[in-house]
Amino acid sequence: MPPATGQRVSIFVTCIVDQLFPSVGMAMAEVLERLGYRVEFPEAQTCCGQPAFNSGYRGEARQVARHFLDVFRDADYVVVPSGSCTSMITHHFEEIFHQDPEYLAATHMLAPKVFEFSRFLLDVAGVDDVGARLEEVVTYHDSCHALRELGIHDGPRLLLSRVRGLELREMDAASECCGFGGTFSVKFAEVSGGMARVKVDSIVRTGATSVVSIDSSCLMQLQGALSRAGVGVRTLHLAEVLASR
Repeated sequence: MPPATGQRVSIFVTCIVDQLFPSVGMAMAEVLERLGYRVEFPEAQTCCGQPAFNSGYRGEARQVARHFLDVFRDADYVVVPSGSCTSMITHHFEEIFHQDPEYLAATHMLAPKVFEFSRFLLDVAGVDDVGARLEEVVTYHDSCHALRELGIHDGPRLLLSRVRGLELREMDAASECCGFGGTFSVKFAEVSGGMARVKVDSIVRTGATSVVSIDSSCLMQLQGALSRAGVGVRTLHLAEVLASR
């Protein structure tokens, strides 16, 4: 693993990780520090504005997004443990600031420095082996934003293939939505639950003991569905797998 020689990396942990899955943020920081990066956590960070944006509250989304840009304006890199939040920043900030020249310019300056965690490891750090070990059979779930908006497919699988002791078994519905979709799971609970059950059946058919993804929101949805179905399969964020020794 080539050393990063103390390069500065700011982590944006996202609302879900900050409030519900802090171990994911800590695992991401551990992997980055293992590679030699100097990890910074700007304490003023809050949200990227995606929940408001997806619910049609564009004014509120702009307010939150402005704060995000102010907090991370001077970052060398921003690494995010979420495809959906990364997509919001790199794809949709431009949309919500199209009539705000100041923050549109700030978006254009920052967006190229914002990376989903797996893509940062492969494209910036230039590593596919971080020295991880996990004796387990896992399957991988492609989250919608990461796959469809960021084009992330092979990268996480390559990183998993380098984990010692790990066996990756593909499910037959790997790229199908888990049914979360933020407020979609609240507004259309029955549809959301049906989609989750399809994923659970696909996970079970692999015989895996864990399901891995790069979005904690998807994993939260899947863990709930797995628990309700009485299936003894746990969920792990990619960062947690790569932090294992």
